[in-house]
Amino acid sequence: MNEKPEARSRAWLAIRDAGAARFPGVEGRIPNFVGAEAAAERLASTDAWKRAKAIKANPDSPQLPVRKRALEDGKTVYMAVPKLADERPFWRLDPDEIEVPLHRAASIKGAAQHAVPVGVDAMPHVDLVGCGSVAVERAGARLGKGAGYSDLEFAIGVEAGIIDPDTVIATTVHPCQILESGAIPLAEHDFGLDLIVTPDEVIQTRTMIRRPPGVLSDHLQAEKRASIPVLARR
Repeated sequence: MNEKPEARSRAWLAIRDAGAARFPGVEGRIPNFVGAEAAAERLASTDAWKRAKAIKANPDSPQLPVRKRALEDGKTVYMAVPKLADERPFWRLDPDEIEVPLHRAASIKGAAQHAVPVGVDAMPHVDLVGCGSVAVERAGARLGKGAGYSDLEFAIGVEAGIIDPDTVIATTVHPCQILESGAIPLAEHDFGLDLIVTPDEVIQTRTMIRRPPGVLSDHLQAEKRASIPVLARR
């Protein structure tokens, strides 16, 4: 997996070179990019989005427009508690229950204050996963920032039965985050993307990447398992 850090560095550098980096920066994170709002609007035009009622979304800055648009469209959004560090590891944002401006509730600070903490047993079927990415390939390979929490959230959802083959996996990225085929190595715990959305296009990947069947215990360090209550009690 030595190629993963190199691919991340290439994507972060490409965003900077394109003048597309926005606060709070790119290195070491899911990079916020110029055009994130346009990418969210393009995602909202897809049939998969229009059909979705419940969305699991990452809490990073570039997907804030996705979360905001979901709430505006009457969808319930589930965000992971940072590092899954709570007994109820997801925050539920139901637009019918929110009493502050939706853009405020959709931020990570706002969700911490105004969302309802829930466990996976209280979550419905997830129709669409909106995830952040550092780099992607047109065939559906995805690379995160390296912490592994997106993979764990996905795997926990699969085991709970709320994520299944009908769940659409989508990401919003800047065009320069799209790397050539074969640039991103895949591990057994990695999931593939069905939709890659930029400010300019929607890529239907028709990915052949197999989704992980759940949490792969042999891929998980004991220290990380102990720090995540939903896994520590397994």
